[in-house]
Amino acid sequence: MTARVIDGTQLAKESRDRTTERVTAFRSAHGRTPGLATVLVGDDPAGGVYVRRKRKAAAEAGLADFHHHLPGDVTEAHVAGLLDELADDSRVSGILLQLPLPAGLDRHALVDRIPVGKDVDGLTTANQGLLARGLPGLRPCTPAGVITMLDSAGVSLDGAEAVVVGRSELVGHPAAELLLRRGATVTIAHSRTRDLAGVTRRADVLIAAAGVPGLIGPGHVKPGAAVIDVGIHRTEQGLTGDVAFAEVSQVAGWITPVPGGVGPMTIATLLANTIAAAEDTVASTTN
Repeated sequence: MTARVIDGTQLAKESRDRTTERVTAFRSAHGRTPGLATVLVGDDPAGGVYVRRKRKAAAEAGLADFHHHLPGDVTEAHVAGLLDELADDSRVSGILLQLPLPAGLDRHALVDRIPVGKDVDGLTTANQGLLARGLPGLRPCTPAGVITMLDSAGVSLDGAEAVVVGRSELVGHPAAELLLRRGATVTIAHSRTRDLAGVTRRADVLIAAAGVPGLIGPGHVKPGAAVIDVGIHRTEQGLTGDVAFAEVSQVAGWITPVPGGVGPMTIATLLANTIAAAEDTVASTTN
């Protein structure tokens, strides 16, 4: 068996094209351009790369760019003040606070200053609560992108057994919630899970988001399963994920590559969330 590769680059392009059309329509209807505000604190190289990619994709989709780069020794009060300004700025449709933050800054307190309607990363307590309740809201970009990828491959989630390896607030927990909402039976595994391979081999859908290079090998995978690799690591051999791609490809039914898998879909979902936030704001003020 050779797994079918789920092409995140192509899916992301299709999603970005749809977003561009929506941005154009919004500008025509309302005489203004939806805007994405990105806030980068400090000089973390990876964070800088991610923000540049997001800004570039946003500009290509026609979104206005409101970027703020703050020094790593900035006070929490200063970051909070900036977020409050962006929250009140009608030009800004979505706000993204790039994580992780430098030591000494309270991530939860700062993220929660972002209004629920501008939280295009879907990480505020309010949006996480809406997700847990199954109510409409902006969903975290990576987990939402994962669901899009599974749907594109025709992977049935209703009644499927799904295992998410990783319990982070950014990916693991929201991915599990989204899978539950689609009718899957979900297990969250992590670094302390006993007999990890025994747990993951039950999965019809396996999402690897533990942040450990090559953690998932062929012995962890049920034949024919859909394997989604959220991890990305820079090694001497190049970029790799949490999944041993070549070996697992011989067992799985579907698999995502690294690079070219979940990463592009994460950014595409961010853009889709931003135009959705703009549209929802207009709808709420005209009703």
